[in-house]
This record gives sequence, structure tokens and C-alpha cells, in this order.
Amino acid sequence: MMRNITTKWNLRELMSQQQMFQTTALRPLLAERGVRLSREQVYRLVTQPPQRLNLEVLGALCDILSCTPGDLISVEAQESLAVVNAGEQTRAPIGDLRPQRANLRKPGQV
Repeated sequence: MMRNITTKWNLRELMSQQQMFQTTALRPLLAERGVRLSREQVYRLVTQPPQRLNLEVLGALCDILSCTPGDLISVEAQESLAVVNAGEQTRAPIGDLRPQRANLRKPGQV
């Protein structure tokens, strides 16, 4: 069995619940808590799930939005029925598609 883990970044939803609809509103609040991010970094933090997240940033976001890390990040695990060996590619079944045998003839033969 293989487990598929999916995560969801809920920062934008939590910001809207606090009536914060622009990413620029978050930047000065982060700066008050000692987190200095550029305008572009804040925009990416709000609009895209981060691949890596600094604990200081996470703590500041939780303080600003009065939430917990579990509110910011939703994790869902699902069991997968397919068992895949390491290095093995998964392929879709080919169904009725089968190769046709080639008929090779010398030039001049019918």
C-alpha cells in the first residue's frame, strides 16, 4: 500500500476571514513581528503553497491571524490501492491495442 499525502495552504482564506484582501496588508504586520519579507515574497507566500517555511514566518502568521499551524496547513492522507515498486513506471492499460506483425518482402516480390 502507498499513502498519498496532499496539503492545502489556507493563508488566503484565513486572511479573508480577517478582512485582509490585499497581500500588501500583510507585509507591515510581519515587519512588526521581526519578519522582513519583500513585496514579492509576501505575494508568493499568499498565492502559492510554500515549499519551505521558516518557523519565524509561521509563528508570525499564526499571531497575526490568531490561528494555529493546523489552521494554516491542512494535511490529508489517502491509501492508494496500486502498489508500485521503486523505479517502476506506472502505465495505463493498453486494452485492445496490440502491435501488428510486420511482413517483410524483398523488392520485386508480391
